[in-house]
Parts: sequence; structure tokens; C-alpha cells
Amino acid sequence: MSRAVFDASAILALIQLERGADKLTQQIRDSAVASSVNMAEVQGKLVLNGWDPDTAWEDALSCVADVEAQTAGQAKQAGTLVRSTKQYGLSVGDRSCLALAIELNAEVYTTDRLWKNLKLGVPIHVIR
Repeated sequence: MSRAVFDASAILALIQLERGADKLTQQIRDSAVASSVNMAEVQGKLVLNGWDPDTAWEDALSCVADVEAQTAGQAKQAGTLVRSTKQYGLSVGDRSCLALAIELNAEVYTTDRLWKNLKLGVPIHVIR
């Protein structure tokens, strides 16, 4: 696996220099992608915290090599994952991130410790 998928919490950790952000090395970031759904989540959180929308977007984009628009197949997968992830309370954004990782057969990076319990066929790295 050479690609990495960042969820919204990993991107926010990078932007805000939170604990664990140092684990997302430049080498990992160079292959990192994010779902457009997760990018919308990041944008919303930053704007609600008072960031200028354009600055927020540029900062979010600087954390990943590419943004993947959610496909119909990923949307179906994200919806289907609700059954196997219900006990962990994953959001649509969380499941969209995981659906992208499954499709790409990529590693996932998050700050959400509950994700350690998921068995979805892709490696999940909790950065703090």
C-alpha cells in the first residue's frame, strides 16, 4: 500500500499542529488523499472557528496531495458500512473516508481511537 487516506481529524491535527500531527510525515503527506466529504467537514469546522473561507480551504488542501470526489460506488460503500460500524457511531464523513480507503486499498490515518476496533481490510493508523 503506497497511498494514504486522511480523515478530517487528521487534517485538522495537521492544520492546528495538534498532538500526533508529527506522525504524518512529509513522505506520508506526499501520497495522501482525502474524500471531498472530509474536506467539506474540515472546511466547515475551520470556518465555524472564525477562519477566512479561502484561507481555510488552502490550508486544508496543503495537507494532502489530492482530493477525491466521492463516487457513487463510494457513497454506496459508505452507506453499507453503517451496519458494521454502528456500534462506534461513525459519521457519514468517517464512513466516506473508509470507503475511499477500501476502494484504493490504502492506509487510513485518523485521531479517532475507536477506529482501532474496525476490521475492514485496510490498515488504520491512529496518530494519538
